[in-house]
Amino acid sequence: MEREDNIKSLIESLADEDELVRVQASESLEVIGEPAVEILINALDNPDKNIRRYSARVLGEIGDERAIRPLIQNLRDDNKWVRRETSGALSKMGDPATAPLIELLEDSDWKVRGGAAWALGRIANPMAVEPLIKSLLEDDNGFVRSGAANALGNIKDERAVEPLKKAMNDESSYVRKVSKEYLKDWGKI
Repeated sequence: MEREDNIKSLIESLADEDELVRVQASESLEVIGEPAVEILINALDNPDKNIRRYSARVLGEIGDERAIRPLIQNLRDDNKWVRRETSGALSKMGDPATAPLIELLEDSDWKVRGGAAWALGRIANPMAVEPLIKSLLEDDNGFVRSGAANALGNIKDERAVEPLKKAMNDESSYVRKVSKEYLKDWGKI
């Protein structure tokens, strides 16, 4: 019970106005590790955005697979900083997060699709190549297409060469830039 109270106290510190206090609390929670996972998962629903954000970050550092589904739900958060931290946390989960993230590439919310694409790029599992190609060529949102281009560039799979070449004509200048940079790095243009 004392450990649980300490964990809850540290989670409350994630809302402190002083960023140093928030960072120290998150580092302490990382050290506690697995015993803090369930309480951190519950904290993803906290009304305070900093608690949600730092809880996501710590869950990513701990890397416990029990957090994958709750983090995926957290990609729907209203706060962009919470979503970014959540995407980063999911990318640290590695291969076990790949299939659920691929499913999110079909989500109705572009912010969720984009977060999933960026996380898949950091995981760099070749299983994501075909769904990412579809996102790159067919998604109607530039943020999602740029995330897909970046992810394909990080995965470095030959199947992405022709789609990245097509993306060099995308309406989004950022998608064009990212696609061109990766193709140059690969010696394909």
